[in-house]
Amino acid sequence: MRRGLWFVAGAGAGVYAMVRGRRAAEALSADGLKDRLGALELGARMFRDEVAQGRVERESELRERLGLVPHGRPELEGGRHKAVAPPAAPATTSHAQEEGTT
Repeated sequence: MRRGLWFVAGAGAGVYAMVRGRRAAEALSADGLKDRLGALELGARMFRDEVAQGRVERESELRERLGLVPHGRPELEGGRHKAVAPPAAPATTSHAQEEGTT
């Protein structure tokens, strides 16, 4: 029984080492390194996009809380305020001005 146990343990260790060796060789090949660099680039891009999205959400939340820009105002474009002129008052004329011109 002891010899059978050691044989199975040795065979298992040999198979494990062979599989790990093949994976390491594949990872260090040109295609393996290319895949790893592509995955790293994708992960960095996703992280950058998530950070940017969180920053924009937090900035708009702070602007609303501080009352800098009311919610839904189109004056905020690309993170910068546009100068907006106040609405013009309607022109009113008095009756005295109208009578004087006739």
